[in-house]
Amino acid sequence: MAKVDLNSDLGESFGAYTLGMDEKILEVISSANIACGFHAGDPDVMRATVALALKNNVAIGAHPGLPDLIGFGRRNMAISPKEAYTMMVYQIGALAAFVKAEGGRMQHVKPHGALYNMAAADEKLAEAVAEAVYRVNPELILFGLSGSWMIKKANALGLRTAEEVFADRTYQKDGSLTPRKQPGAMITDEEASLAQVLGMVKNGTVKSLSGDSVLIKADTVCVHGDGEHALAFSRKIKERLIAEGVAVSAFA
Repeated sequence: MAKVDLNSDLGESFGAYTLGMDEKILEVISSANIACGFHAGDPDVMRATVALALKNNVAIGAHPGLPDLIGFGRRNMAISPKEAYTMMVYQIGALAAFVKAEGGRMQHVKPHGALYNMAAADEKLAEAVAEAVYRVNPELILFGLSGSWMIKKANALGLRTAEEVFADRTYQKDGSLTPRKQPGAMITDEEASLAQVLGMVKNGTVKSLSGDSVLIKADTVCVHGDGEHALAFSRKIKERLIAEGVAVSAFA
């Protein structure tokens, strides 16, 4: 039976500001990527989100990003591979402490936003990201864009990887995601998004924004938990996958 993981970016509230529907999304997904304080989240939010994930038997991963709270980590920054490495180690270590304190075990690491996209396309940044994960804990799984430099460099180090695809994002013909600032970057039609997910999971292909068919591997599907209809849509994706004979469970 085919199997796929459903992941979502959580723990992105900060202080008095609440973002997302973490408690409800955790009832649907199989893996949670928890913000580590740089692009979103704070120590109290990290601890609470870890506890919620454990309560729901959802696998936990660190979601390290660029130090850009105002821009939510979605703005590119001119960082060196050395800086990328230290940012990753710092944030993975912070979340790992909360996971251990709550009696859990960390499954994976998934970089966030601009850091994710930069490392997907830049060989040196990808190598730094993969090395940071490996040095902290070589048993962790690195979640990265399918076919990207992150996947290649992690595999070269001997790290396990989960090739990630996106339910609500469009693709370019080279397999990269359409930048959010460009028209058509987000898929807003539910049926179109569902069809894209099924095509990626069952057939290993996705149609790019320009109409090209792109080969892709779908180990884990990202469903964003902060949109207006995110919860209902996440449930529909899970229900449709199961109806199509695809089991939903954590990658590990």
